[in-house]
Amino acid sequence: MARPLPLILAPNEHPITSAMIDADALFVLRKLQEAGFSGYLVGGGVRDLYLGKTPKDFDISTNAHPGQIRKIFRNSMTIGRRFRLVQVFFHHGKIIEVSTLRSLSEYDIDGPETVLAPNNTFGSLEDDAQRRDLTINSLFYEIEHNTILDYVGGIDDLNHGIIRIVGDPDKRISRDPVRMLRAIRHAARTGFTIEPLTWKAICTHHHQLSLCPPSRLRDELFKDLHSAALRAWFLLAADSGLFGALLPPYRDILSKTAQPDSSCKNLLLSLLGIIDRIIARTKEEQSGQQLPNEFLLALLLLPWIIHQFDFIRLKLQGSRAYQFSKQLRVELDLKIGVQLNLPRVTRQEIASLIGSLPVFLQH
Repeated sequence: MARPLPLILAPNEHPITSAMIDADALFVLRKLQEAGFSGYLVGGGVRDLYLGKTPKDFDISTNAHPGQIRKIFRNSMTIGRRFRLVQVFFHHGKIIEVSTLRSLSEYDIDGPETVLAPNNTFGSLEDDAQRRDLTINSLFYEIEHNTILDYVGGIDDLNHGIIRIVGDPDKRISRDPVRMLRAIRHAARTGFTIEPLTWKAICTHHHQLSLCPPSRLRDELFKDLHSAALRAWFLLAADSGLFGALLPPYRDILSKTAQPDSSCKNLLLSLLGIIDRIIARTKEEQSGQQLPNEFLLALLLLPWIIHQFDFIRLKLQGSRAYQFSKQLRVELDLKIGVQLNLPRVTRQEIASLIGSLPVFLQH
């Protein structure tokens, strides 16, 4: 059976040029070519350049295997467990990640219902595009002819502002539920609309987040805390059920079937808006400083803690304030610590920040 041909956009059909690509990423692409291999700018780099944005990262895929990549770039190291990729190091701590094109795992097609099944098989461009999460992140740009290659309809979705999971969204989400978080993240950041089948699958399978390793959920949440699109992300996460699945203490408070606490939701929306403004300003100033994860997570949890303990209205002092702080640590351990695999020092910092709030408000 013949493989479908990709949509190929010629240089006059898209806005990307080699001059827009980071100089070190361009160096890697050219060195791969000189060594007889293919090299492609992939994923978010192509998406952002197409949309007229500056990419955060310039990731590269190639038909060279990790060992071959290491021979080309001596200033590199191999990382990864499930799939090996090569990090190429440059001055000032810059890293360009180079991965070998991967195959679409048989588990993603019609294998058993296995979450995060092993996938260490090298593949073709089409295979690699089909195994990626979202169509808009499945594009390839090559510098030899300055063309974009699209196997999954990503260009059309970019042009129409659509977020779509590649392939059958029910099956792809069942294989890796974190794909749901990535879909709503990109919808929140771009303002794009999640297409109906993808949205329905997210709403249906939101509870499957619990099948993912807690450390992955924690890392994904931290990305959204620093996105400057946290408020928009929350609205999508709450409507789909993902927010309650990710942060169980909020499940009943914001439940559509129960009597939701509007004051809790309104406070949460206000805090998330403030976080977004601070993060956006920090990015504009390019100071390189980030708000600590513990501080942002404490703000995210504050409406739940106020709902649970009513500690601000009670104006706790002395032994009562101490008991509240002690109980708060227990609740954080039970409700959040295990769910997100938070280190003990992080949980203690969150408890300390919130536990000090009554004293701060009194003065």
